[in-house]
Amino acid sequence: MSLDIVLFLQIVTDVLISMSCLVLSVSMFDSINITVMLIMCFMFALQLGMAGALETLCGQTFGAEEYGKLGNYTCCAILTLTVVCFPISLVWIFTDKILIFFSQDPGMSHVAREYCIYLIPALFGYALLQALIRYFQTQGMIFPMVFSSVSALFLHIPICWILVFKLGLGHIGAALAIGISYWLNVIWLWVYIKYSPSCQKTKIVFSTHALHNLPEFCKYAIPSGLMFW
Repeated sequence: MSLDIVLFLQIVTDVLISMSCLVLSVSMFDSINITVMLIMCFMFALQLGMAGALETLCGQTFGAEEYGKLGNYTCCAILTLTVVCFPISLVWIFTDKILIFFSQDPGMSHVAREYCIYLIPALFGYALLQALIRYFQTQGMIFPMVFSSVSALFLHIPICWILVFKLGLGHIGAALAIGISYWLNVIWLWVYIKYSPSCQKTKIVFSTHALHNLPEFCKYAIPSGLMFW
């Protein structure tokens, strides 16, 4: 299986997981639909763009066989994308006030705010996932990405059904299901990094030495993120 197919599979998985709110009733979907646009703007576009900087830097270091720096850059990406999640989360907390300011229905705005708040854990999981995907992509490691993507997608369907319908959580259950799916994806990839011999040379280590590469990463990540945003 080629790397292009794997990346396409990952994108499809992300879209299907993120659009799980489609299983909700039509009345709820009208409210959640507004939120999905915010997600695309603040979550996918900004973090996806910033993670693109890691692809550039890791590609250079891996080609130069500076394997230690690859792990350091990934560490910087994880920390930076995690920090970015906090201001985005703050915006999501006040989603209802923002929507009401733009003359949206107060009831719909309240539902959208609830959905955003319970989606915050997914935001942090997505940030880590994007960094790890670039880490594996640079090294051409296909199997872990295929396994994590497919397994997360297949588990997401029953998890979403149980939370939304069986437990009656509705739009809140859909948001929680997205977070669970992203974090399962992250956990499986992290376990692979920790125990696979293939990742020993490029192991991700959180240290002060790794932070020395933070300014260089931000130099590429900020313009890249703003370009996507």
